Amino acid sequence: MKPLMLQGHERAITQIKYNREGDLLFSAAKDAKPNVWWSLNGERLGTFNGHGGVVWCLDVDWQTINLITGGGDSSCRLWDLETGKNIATIKSNSSVRTCNFSFSAYQAAYTTDKAMGHPCEVFIIDTRTIDESMSTQSPILKWEITDSKVTSMVWGISDETIITGHEAGDLIQWDLRTGKKIHSIKEHSHQINDMQLSRDGTMFITASKDQTAKLFDTSSLELLKEYKTERPVNSAALSPILDHVVLGGGQDAMEVTTTSTRQGKFDARFFHLVFEEEFGRIKGHFGPINSLAFHPDGKSYASGGEDGYVRVQSFDQSYFDYTFDYNRE
Repeated sequence: MKPLMLQGHERAITQIKYNREGDLLFSAAKDAKPNVWWSLNGERLGTFNGHGGVVWCLDVDWQTINLITGGGDSSCRLWDLETGKNIATIKSNSSVRTCNFSFSAYQAAYTTDKAMGHPCEVFIIDTRTIDESMSTQSPILKWEITDSKVTSMVWGISDETIITGHEAGDLIQWDLRTGKKIHSIKEHSHQINDMQLSRDGTMFITASKDQTAKLFDTSSLELLKEYKTERPVNSAALSPILDHVVLGGGQDAMEVTTTSTRQGKFDARFFHLVFEEEFGRIKGHFGPINSLAFHPDGKSYASGGEDGYVRVQSFDQSYFDYTFDYNRE
């Protein structure tokens, strides 16, 4: 299948996400205007205008009613999806690096960078009623991160915890009733660029600059699997229907000009979830892949690259027919 090329951003893509049904695909980039697309035909539905700089993160609630975005203009914004209207703008002291709705979408969490003399902080906000008053409301909970800054984050099971990935490679699980640390592990040696939950939320995968992606148990943070590559991994996603993992990355943006696309540095790489073995690659981007997402039906995936394109690739039948040979010699 020929991929859909979604060209709506002028600069590098930072994050892409599908809504729960998978009919819409959201993309954030360094050009201040998050986009929403029909995932079926790649037609652009519209843009969310209001940020004053790079948009680092976005998330959509399970009912596809509201969108949350965080950016380099030191703000976290909530949007009405139907109209594209900016409902509330929550100001912060530094760039908002990660933002996520909880599964129920009654709460949202966002984290800010350590910058300009301000510490890295985690905020939990009430999102049951989203209106202008949220711009001035204080968060339900906030705490400072004294160690390395948060670079990625996911919600834990039953919305009772959040798990943060850090610049130094740590993973920390936090109790949202108290804001205290429950559990901390360090399985990565470098920055954790991305964290994504499995379909049922019981596992999550991390993508790190240390050239590996790792699979963890959500409640115990037990390391389950490891997928090794020869270059930094910027994003990793788990298939909702098969035991497959897709990894994307490439070297740092500043080194891109020294590599040719023919070296296969910018391919999306598919690994078997259980056997940790690579079984396929898909070419496409002219620069590192910054974000990956599987369609909720598992029949296609999308990737957003440093080249500013979002590519939606549907799988051929051969992908579904392919099985691992279990027979040992």
